[in-house]
Amino acid sequence: MNLIVKWMREFKDRDTRQQLKGYRDKVELIRKRNLEAWGDQQLQEESLRLKEKAKWGTPLDELLVDAYALVCEVAKRKLGLQPYDVQIMAAIALHERFLIEQHTGEGKTLSAVMPAYLNALTGQGVHVLTFNDYLANRDAEWMGPIYRFLGLSVNSVQAGMSLYEKKEAYAKDITYVTAKEAGFDYLRDTITLNEADMVHRPFHYVIVDEADSLLLDEARVPLVISGESSASKSDDIRFAEVARQLKQAEHYEFDEFQRNVYLNEAGAAKVELLLGCGNLYDSQNSQMLTSVNCALHVETLLKEDVDYIVRDGVIELIDEYTGRVAENRYLPDGLQAALVAKEGLQWTAGGKILGTITIQHFISLYPGICGMTATAQASTMEFEHIYALRVVQIPPNQPNIRIDHPHRIYTHKEAKLKALVQEISSVHATGRPILIGTSSVEESDKLAEALANANVHCHVLNAKNDAKEAEIIAKAGEIGAVTVSTNMAGRGVDIRLGGCNPEQAEVVAKLGGLYVVGTYVNESLRIDEQLRGRSGRQGDPGASVFFLSLEDELMLQFGIHKVVRAPKQDEALEDSVLRSKIEHIQRIIMGQNFDIHQELNGYSDMVEDQRRILYAERLRVLKGEQRMSPSEQRVRLFYIDEFWAEHLAYVSYLRESIHLESIASRNPIDEFHTKISQAYEQIPAKIKKKSTNMLERLGGTNDPAEWEKFGLKSPISTRTYIINDQYSENNRSSWTGMTVLAFWGREMLRLALWPVYKLSK
Repeated sequence: MNLIVKWMREFKDRDTRQQLKGYRDKVELIRKRNLEAWGDQQLQEESLRLKEKAKWGTPLDELLVDAYALVCEVAKRKLGLQPYDVQIMAAIALHERFLIEQHTGEGKTLSAVMPAYLNALTGQGVHVLTFNDYLANRDAEWMGPIYRFLGLSVNSVQAGMSLYEKKEAYAKDITYVTAKEAGFDYLRDTITLNEADMVHRPFHYVIVDEADSLLLDEARVPLVISGESSASKSDDIRFAEVARQLKQAEHYEFDEFQRNVYLNEAGAAKVELLLGCGNLYDSQNSQMLTSVNCALHVETLLKEDVDYIVRDGVIELIDEYTGRVAENRYLPDGLQAALVAKEGLQWTAGGKILGTITIQHFISLYPGICGMTATAQASTMEFEHIYALRVVQIPPNQPNIRIDHPHRIYTHKEAKLKALVQEISSVHATGRPILIGTSSVEESDKLAEALANANVHCHVLNAKNDAKEAEIIAKAGEIGAVTVSTNMAGRGVDIRLGGCNPEQAEVVAKLGGLYVVGTYVNESLRIDEQLRGRSGRQGDPGASVFFLSLEDELMLQFGIHKVVRAPKQDEALEDSVLRSKIEHIQRIIMGQNFDIHQELNGYSDMVEDQRRILYAERLRVLKGEQRMSPSEQRVRLFYIDEFWAEHLAYVSYLRESIHLESIASRNPIDEFHTKISQAYEQIPAKIKKKSTNMLERLGGTNDPAEWEKFGLKSPISTRTYIINDQYSENNRSSWTGMTVLAFWGREMLRLALWPVYKLSK
């Protein structure tokens, strides 16, 4: 087996080398198209020529050398940027629909300009999906002079823009926008009753920046558009009070990994007594049982300053991958209401869901997809399987000389904190800048307090002060800077040695460059690599190290704290086998999470297929392709939307209750597919019947005022938001066969570690 793996790796490496050689040959051709002697008018006329050829059907591959040579020359003239060979290689791979791995600081923003320009020559539009609004605006303004000089239009889309402003921005040749905002705008388009109110045009080609975050970490995040909401004083306060009276072990228990909680028999009896509801598991109490479970979940598993913060009387969820506030994000409806009740705040009901789409499904609407990130190699399987995207590693312009030290592992958290403070204090005394990545708001505040007690001043970047992110990150490479941050600080923004001061940069380089310290490891190796990658930019010196303890979450999940039977000590454990096993665990978890996500996709993929079929029909009606009268068109659109919203509500109900099928020895996902297929097949007949009845009542009038009297109008107001679907994924009551398989896989991994550690002692 090892020989086969080795052979496959060698074959892949040879294939990659051959591919990169082809790119280098093309770069040489581009460099030979020396345009330095050309005047501005000649360059612009050349761009016009390429645009005409593209519109007449000349394959873009045949225009690539000329187009990229143009962009290189204009970038030098307008921005003073001379693309490196490796940036051009990355640009070629992007045009060929690959996902490129390009190290931090290697200039992905400029690399994207070349394929964006080339693919925009057809006039069909190009979207560059960025990590946040700030980067969308920054990149559009920064690279704008190149596009405009070459005769193409460019703009960015920002949250809060008017309908007209967005439509205008999407009409440009190149549009920079976040995936979420583009997805929300798509959902608004799917419920508009007038074609003129649609902001998107048909999708063509997309470049996904920070692709690992958007295509994997947030891929299953559902974007939602709902009708008007109303303030709701529910009974959730009562359920929150009941949950507070329950005691661990006596009334409820956790699963092995402390991710799920459930009532035991005594707990159910206690709840029945407190609520006076009779048998809690009777069918008439199903909603009550759900509310109790939600209250228990938020009371025992969701922690303030770890999972959420409360700011200005509002709950804001914290994104587990970035440590930032997840703007406009909510838990599934019942959990969100329970969390609000736990904090004693006012809950605003979500309103009827009119449409929903995951980021994964939204991005897959583009016929041409490519992406770029600094960390892709660890997840090649996911990219290939989900998006048919192959990963190409682009070599750095300068060799990476960052020193990545082995993990320092301690027996307990107190020893780790003490060692962290000692290490940071010692390095800080030299003036070397330090960036510390922590697991939560709570931990970042605790570490900052410990550093202050040791007379080390630091800047803290977490969900509580995320508005200062750009300002804090801009100074993180300065002499003497100590920055404590949650997770991936300043993603998309370089940390330059010495800030913007060349003299400081030279001093910091002599000190060893930016020193990155992680206080824990993530389940995903990619996230750890993102933190490491903040240092060692463009051949700069730098170093990274992770401080761990056997009491960290990952260690507790796999019982390593039980296996490594070392007495408590302040010194780090010297165990190379333990370090390698931690990385091995991370790789296994990534594989298991991929399997679980694939299984969960089985629920959403069929619904998305149904949505696309119905939406294609809706679009034909909206554009007037079945030749209807205005009243027929309005009625038809109204009832398509009405019954799709009804279908989504049914789908949501099924997702919450389908676990009962496994109790009856039926496959939950098969039953889910059967039931939603049956429900979906009834929609056309329902639309036809309701439409016929309404048209009879209207008497053929085409007066919009009459339509509104009969309720045939868009919702008075809508809102868009994101559902934090991870909690429903982890819900024990909806475990599928794949999830159980992953659970036992983790158990087997824990047991498998025993002999390894016994031998290592």
